[in-house]
Amino acid sequence: MTAEPELLADYACVTGEGPLWHPAERRVYWTDIPAGRLFRYDPASGDHEQCYEGEVVGGFTIQADGALLLFGARGSVRLWCEGRLTTVLDEIPDERDSRFNDVIADPRGRVFCGTMPTRERLGRLYRLDPDGTLTTVLEGVDISNGMGFTPDRAGFYHTDSNARTITRYDYDEETGALANGRVFARHPGVPWVPDGMTVDAEGAVWSARWDGGCLVRYTPDGKEDRRIDFPARKVSSAVFGGDDYTDLYVTTAGGNRKEVEGSGAGALFRLRPGVRGVPEFPSRIGL
Repeated sequence: MTAEPELLADYACVTGEGPLWHPAERRVYWTDIPAGRLFRYDPASGDHEQCYEGEVVGGFTIQADGALLLFGARGSVRLWCEGRLTTVLDEIPDERDSRFNDVIADPRGRVFCGTMPTRERLGRLYRLDPDGTLTTVLEGVDISNGMGFTPDRAGFYHTDSNARTITRYDYDEETGALANGRVFARHPGVPWVPDGMTVDAEGAVWSARWDGGCLVRYTPDGKEDRRIDFPARKVSSAVFGGDDYTDLYVTTAGGNRKEVEGSGAGALFRLRPGVRGVPEFPSRIGL
């Protein structure tokens, strides 16, 4: 089945990222990382708006109570609820020269949260537990990016963009531990990098290609079986949403340079690819 990208909202995002479906509000949220802006789109009415502007938002999760958990610069973590900010973690001393990038909540409400590299060292992947405990899970990550879980919750995917790899780990839901990492997809020497991702109900991985202008679907055994092109070079992330999770929302970047990056750069798109997604897990930090 073919799917044509439908442009929904164009805020010319410099780095549009991290789309998430809010099931209680029946809206999709996304961020423009360096601008520190959050947006939301209501498919029932077609209305969309900017709902937050402040510090950098590298990624966010939706809490079980409906609030948004924002992951920012210096390792900061803050709760946001309709204009009210509450600090959960003011900073991580080792991340004062970095910021969070992609994040994802797990089935128990923990959050896997990756940081960007600095001049002195590569990035890290942390796990933030509901009680506030922070654990370093991976070190030496070039750019920690898209993550997802297999439908049986036994596997965890993690993207290292500059290494151009997606790695699959064995995942222990009881403890949140990762083990036995092996390469799921690797693309050395290409001019694009794998960015954000999501997993559908069939266990296939949808991976966005930054500087590749497309979204790619990999079967559970790591073979590419579909590619959807966009009018934007920097396709950054994707998530399923809608009442039946058959809508696929896709973010793009480069809106400040549309003449180079494409007419749709920095916009939010929707696809209807003919497959169903699954709900993302809510975070439960402090709950």
